[in-house]
Amino acid sequence: MTDKPILMALVDASAYSESLCHYAAWMAKRSDWKVKIYHILDRPGGADQGDYSGQIRLGARSRLLAQLAQMDEARAKLAQEQGRAVLEDAAALIRTEGVEVETRLRHGELLDTLAQKEAAAEMILIGKRGEAASQAMAHLGSNLERILRAAQRPVFIANRRFAPIHKVLIAFDGGASAQKAVEYIANSPSFAGLSVTLVFAGTPNEAQNTAIKAAETQLNAASIRTDILIEADEPEHLLARLCDADAASSNAHDLLVMGAYGHSRVRHLMVGSTTTQMIQSCKSPILVMR
Repeated sequence: MTDKPILMALVDASAYSESLCHYAAWMAKRSDWKVKIYHILDRPGGADQGDYSGQIRLGARSRLLAQLAQMDEARAKLAQEQGRAVLEDAAALIRTEGVEVETRLRHGELLDTLAQKEAAAEMILIGKRGEAASQAMAHLGSNLERILRAAQRPVFIANRRFAPIHKVLIAFDGGASAQKAVEYIANSPSFAGLSVTLVFAGTPNEAQNTAIKAAETQLNAASIRTDILIEADEPEHLLARLCDADAASSNAHDLLVMGAYGHSRVRHLMVGSTTTQMIQSCKSPILVMR
């Protein structure tokens, strides 16, 4: 294997993992990066471990404990087989695009794997919902929320349906994380040659206007065509409208890029419960910058 930069893709058996793999392949192919796919198995012991022996005679109790042990072993074996199948399908999908892939089946806590492996990754990719959640459910996957709080690398949140990225929307408030988002897009080969819109919700002050112009200059210097959109609207409404991937409007964008922290009301979109609301309402994938 080569020492190419790595995209860390976290997959499960959900409907979102297929879209995630397409996005990983799209970015890796444009960047000449490789993809490392992880599937995390919970530690054994999550199943019902109750004591069934209270009113059972010793002989029956011994037989029951033996049966429970066999059931635990069978469940663990089945989970391993399913995990390998998920990884094999994901790797096969990405390899069809000519992208280098590695797979990892790991046991334990997701955040432990993240802490150990994210430093070597350029980006973390995860689906909007996990395999236990349906499209109709009001909440997002708990793993996604935990990763957004813990990750130090950019986190790409895949939507349900893949579409190649042509137009990128950067939520810009002039803060440090928004400027970091601009720098990342300007310097990442995955986004070279795309169209970018810098959007500001509200009325910018003089310092923010200066920051918007500086961001535009930085993106143009990277040969990225850049538009500026300033609207006096609620940030969550404005961003959701501009990132409706199902819309026929030419104003629809294929990717929303946001900083996790900022210095204006946009900051609140990525903190606490409002994070979930923003990700729910945006139909395009989202790249969250730390």
